[in-house]
Amino acid sequence: MPGSGPPKGSVFDEHHPPDPALLSDCVHCGFCLPTCPTYVLWGEEMDSPRGRIDIMKGAVAGDAFDANSVRHLDQCLGCMACVTACPSGVQYDKLIEATRAQLDRRVTRPPSQRWLRRLIYGLFPYPRRLKALRGPLRAYQVSGLGRLIAWSGLRDRLPEPLQAMEALAPKLGRVEKLAERTPATGTKRRTVGLLTGCVQGTFFPDVNAATVRVLAAEGCEVVVPKAQSCCGALSAHAGREPEALAFARRVIETFEAAGVDNVVVNAAGCGSNLKDFAHQLRDEPEWAARAEALSAKARDVSELIDELGPVAQRHPLPMTVAYQDACHLAHAQGVRGQPRRLLRGIPGVELKELREAEICCGSAGTYNILNPGPARELGERKASAVLATGAQVMVTANPGCWMQVATTLARMGRRMPVAHTVQVLDASIRGVPVAALLQRALDGPGTVVSTVDARDTSPNATGKRSRANHTSPSA
Repeated sequence: MPGSGPPKGSVFDEHHPPDPALLSDCVHCGFCLPTCPTYVLWGEEMDSPRGRIDIMKGAVAGDAFDANSVRHLDQCLGCMACVTACPSGVQYDKLIEATRAQLDRRVTRPPSQRWLRRLIYGLFPYPRRLKALRGPLRAYQVSGLGRLIAWSGLRDRLPEPLQAMEALAPKLGRVEKLAERTPATGTKRRTVGLLTGCVQGTFFPDVNAATVRVLAAEGCEVVVPKAQSCCGALSAHAGREPEALAFARRVIETFEAAGVDNVVVNAAGCGSNLKDFAHQLRDEPEWAARAEALSAKARDVSELIDELGPVAQRHPLPMTVAYQDACHLAHAQGVRGQPRRLLRGIPGVELKELREAEICCGSAGTYNILNPGPARELGERKASAVLATGAQVMVTANPGCWMQVATTLARMGRRMPVAHTVQVLDASIRGVPVAALLQRALDGPGTVVSTVDARDTSPNATGKRSRANHTSPSA
């Protein structure tokens, strides 16, 4: 992006507006339309990538942001399926993030939206704050208070975003402490650092523990730096640029000090963000080269194991697996074949593909909290696709996808085991029986705490919520 500033009369300020040259790459061919979740839901041009690009072009020309234009931009999930589908190479990912940073600076949202965003971005990117929440949340889950609130109807009176947060909270279990340095099994092939993540580290610690075991079994010495911060993914995708850059600098410092060959990530959104550090810090001479070096070292765990070539023995796991592509792994990082090759490399695993695999599940970072109606409908669409495979377990590579689909399946009365790719690899390497793996994936830590009742499964209720969210301005 040349960064030459907006033309005279633009409503964008001069700090990295959407570049007119990139906007002009869109030729309105329409290849993006069937892959865009909001266009698939509503069939509205302004809720498609090319429609949102038209809004950006209008703002460059001087059209002020009104409530409708902001709403259309806010309703984008940022899934980047359109980037994969576009034959013209439109860099929609750069355009939407630049636009959202402008909105964050230049648009005053209603008080309810401002307070909700302060809650979300004041909590989720901070591991210590999330860990402090574990005790009260676990007590809430164990007490059965959630079921009582659902049964009494009190939960239905809460604002929808709070209902979504309560429903999405996964079951908490014991946290396995990770060693700061785990030696490789056999010949050391590489020294890697593990980004433990905010939501991943707090609510899905079993995934991190499995990641360390698998990497060590594959010949990697694993370093887990103690002083880790958020990588800034949620902030960057929401347009909170100063916050995102501060997080990025801290991550760079942390893993530079660790002296590792690669930084391994097991959450798709975090991985895509690390790989974008070079772009994010391009204006800062003292950080640009360091950011580029870190981005070049970043790997998804499946990407790294596939790159090295698996060496650990796989024990059979005779089961059918529905693999769900996390958007920020498949579209933002282009990592599709690697997790599939690893899963197919396990004796007995039969991989099932989902219909509409390119359509987002509705999680999209914090989207399912900020836009619960559309997210709910997309979740049901994805859950139905998972069920249609007839698989015994759904496997994915992102905590947001895990929570979204598992919670939706429970709400539909169709609970099923859900696991991370690396947990399946870990079970195979350790020789865990299929029954034990599936049981833990259904009822173990990270799984759904179901407090839903029959009233929540009403198709009419779902439709009303989705339409209400779609038609009411979010700014």
